[in-house]
Amino acid sequence: MEKVSTVGLDIAKHVFQIRGVEALGVAVLRRKLRRDDVAGSFKVLPPCLIGIEACATAHYWARVLMALGHEVRLMPASYVNVKRQKNEAMDPEAICEAVEPSARYNSSNRSNHCKRSLRP
Repeated sequence: MEKVSTVGLDIAKHVFQIRGVEALGVAVLRRKLRRDDVAGSFKVLPPCLIGIEACATAHYWARVLMALGHEVRLMPASYVNVKRQKNEAMDPEAICEAVEPSARYNSSNRSNHCKRSLRP
């Protein structure tokens, strides 16, 4: 398999979509994953940049993927522009294209930060 440098991950309730590109932007990875298979699939990938559209569970998945050695960037939905018909298969492609160094991203909530904010 070619070296994957960037991955777009579209998270959903049960089925996740991923698209990986090499440094030149050529797609080398397209998969549909069940929730239980996500961590295992990213465990076999070399460390890479992963873009996730910010939503309710994005911080959890960012922590899981960062623990595996990947760099994760969360971005608001307004950064993700789907050029054609919006559907679940096209979302990871748009997320992958939106992950660029010049854009502003949300940082993932660290688990200790979350614990501190929940204390009375």
